[in-house]
Amino acid sequence: MGWTTPTDIQREAIPVALEGRDVIGLAETGSGKTGAFSLPILQSLLDTPTRLFALVLTPTRELAFQISEQFEALGGRIGVKCAVVVGGVDMMTQALALAKKPHVVIATPGRLVDHLENTKGFSLRSVKYLVMDEADRILNMDFGEEVDKILKVLSRERRTYLYSATMTKKVQKLQRASLHNPIKVEVSTKYQTVDKLQQSYIFIPSKYKDCYLVSILNEFAGNSFMVFCSTCANTQRTAVMLRNLGLPAIPLYGKMAQMKRLGALSKFKSKSRSILIATDVASRGLDIPHVDVVINFDIPTHSKDYIHRVGRTARAGRSGRAITFVTQYDVELYQRIESLIGKKLPLFPTVEEEVLSLAERVAEAQRYARMEMQSEGGRKKGKGKAGREMEEDSEEMELLPKKRKKRK
Repeated sequence: MGWTTPTDIQREAIPVALEGRDVIGLAETGSGKTGAFSLPILQSLLDTPTRLFALVLTPTRELAFQISEQFEALGGRIGVKCAVVVGGVDMMTQALALAKKPHVVIATPGRLVDHLENTKGFSLRSVKYLVMDEADRILNMDFGEEVDKILKVLSRERRTYLYSATMTKKVQKLQRASLHNPIKVEVSTKYQTVDKLQQSYIFIPSKYKDCYLVSILNEFAGNSFMVFCSTCANTQRTAVMLRNLGLPAIPLYGKMAQMKRLGALSKFKSKSRSILIATDVASRGLDIPHVDVVINFDIPTHSKDYIHRVGRTARAGRSGRAITFVTQYDVELYQRIESLIGKKLPLFPTVEEEVLSLAERVAEAQRYARMEMQSEGGRKKGKGKAGREMEEDSEEMELLPKKRKKRK
């Protein structure tokens, strides 16, 4: 996996976990949390091989699959088997996987409760380790009731690791309910961005956002991009609009079918698509190693989400760039971000005339996007189900000529 030295959270948490203590780990995304909790579990599993040995709860499907991959990579030589239990996948298929009694179950809380209540013979009584990864997000997504149900069916004779980026009141309450005399490991308490991240903003009229986006994608052609939008609909629209301009964009958002979401991630990670248009489902936890430029196309409503978004680039000592679009409606939100990170960001230099020279081509691409989405909506309404999903990754549509220049 290319690991040579432990990260800060691994250095602090692993020795405590190996002593058999419950652990509360406070660390940001990308800090190596998965290694911090998986390695002690694998060591214990090696000493006492048992089926249904560990349960990992995560807030999102993608993070669940990612954690499973890391467990199987780290535990491959001792034959570790994992089952991923998330929504968007057939329950019967998952029930068959659980019946084989894997060593580690990685699950989202809602689907796991479905199996506890409906899958005959499934029990978590033998679980020796419980991990709640990104606990703040689990609770913010209103999984509190499901987590309570899961805790009630687990043995009290277990080790519990709780990892969170923030220590909210909800997380503190969960800690008191689920951990026994834990050791707190805290790597970073400040909201900060890394030194090698070049941050800037663009102040633009709302109606020209698409033009500025296309201009920046052309300016930094050859790099990999994550473009964050605030809604599923805008993610979809933006991806279709860019594909109509011949740009290799692919969307990722919560309402996509699970296989489409995994397919989008796979294409971006393998570099067959260089522009990922995403909602905040992709801002935390996901292992996307090489992102050169993050663009906040829609400014985040919550300032802390800015930290998570821009944290997708400039990882592991590499440099990166983050550009935030600020319209006339976003000034207050942007000021909150600057207050949170404790610095004033520079204005990203643009030449308005050059950007607006794209307006005609962009407007045409917008029209194609509207027509395609309306057509798609009509097919779904008429058939009662999705005929061809909007996120389907067809070949890029070279409908409009483009000129792109390189810039690093």
